[in-house]
Amino acid sequence: MSYQITVEPTGDLIEVEEGQTILDAALRQGVWLPFACGHGTCATCKVQVLDGDVDLGEASSFALMDMERDEGKILVCCARPESDMVIEADIDVDPDFQGFPVQDYSATVAGITDLSPTIRGIQLKLNRPMEFQAGQYINLNIPGVEGTRAFSIANPPGDNDIIELHVRRVDGGAGTAWLHEQMQPGDSLALSGPFGQFFVRTSDSQDAIFLAGGSGLSSPQSMILDMLAQGDQRQIYLFQGARNVAELYNRELFDTLARDHAHFHYIPALSAPASEDDWQGFTGYVHEAAKQHFDNRFNGHKAYLCGPPPMIDAAISTLMQGRLFERDIHMERFVTAADGAAGPERSALFKRI
Repeated sequence: MSYQITVEPTGDLIEVEEGQTILDAALRQGVWLPFACGHGTCATCKVQVLDGDVDLGEASSFALMDMERDEGKILVCCARPESDMVIEADIDVDPDFQGFPVQDYSATVAGITDLSPTIRGIQLKLNRPMEFQAGQYINLNIPGVEGTRAFSIANPPGDNDIIELHVRRVDGGAGTAWLHEQMQPGDSLALSGPFGQFFVRTSDSQDAIFLAGGSGLSSPQSMILDMLAQGDQRQIYLFQGARNVAELYNRELFDTLARDHAHFHYIPALSAPASEDDWQGFTGYVHEAAKQHFDNRFNGHKAYLCGPPPMIDAAISTLMQGRLFERDIHMERFVTAADGAAGPERSALFKRI
């Protein structure tokens, strides 16, 4: 049995199977609805029910308050229809968003590389190519782990029969523990994708600044490789932050790209270099490296941020102080259970979702 959902004001129609969430059905049919965490905790996917019956699911009482429930508001990442429905959503789709439908895939582990002492590179050979935009992510099913785990895609879309992931080992994380300790080449895994609104705004001619911390390098790597492959002639700046040289992975790749492409600039930054590193580059945090390089003047650029929440918040503050504002700042926050949240969310420094 299925139900038909009408989305206002766009008039899009979604067929939702019994027991399926509205968001899952929408993404699989190429209909964009705003969302972030996907677990009922951030309220980004809140919509108004105009007609019909629905099971609210496991929506957090903080994300969906009792008063809002009484007013007919729902979170589409949790809500499951019990009849045909009409909903009203605040939809603002970026013109550069290609909107590839989410699909399910099976994959074989084709390669494993220790990129750093805490980050593992994983190559997954898909059973069929996946269309995605550079910067998007997949949800991975990990054996013996409840639910899925989100990982950004590190390879460019031109290599769409392989998915490359950069996975940081999280203390106490069952999913990353399995990927670091038990996974072997040849293992089979299930995944779905693509997800996310983190991608290069190709219609904007402003030069691009990328700030990446830790395994947050994965999305910028995909985006930069794709820009260079497409012949994008904007000035591209990558600021990569790490603790020490051992954690500064894929440095050789970006040094080579900087030599081969005059409009690509690579600036690594170490926050606590070891004595044996003999580090001659920038010492400090990645946002401080960007501030120094641009003399605290960022206007006229697009900025793309990817990494853990403290890095993202520090980078946003620095960019805004340097006259770059929300319309030109895009980000992907790497949030884990250890960070006290269920998924990615917008920075508290941003008012607009």
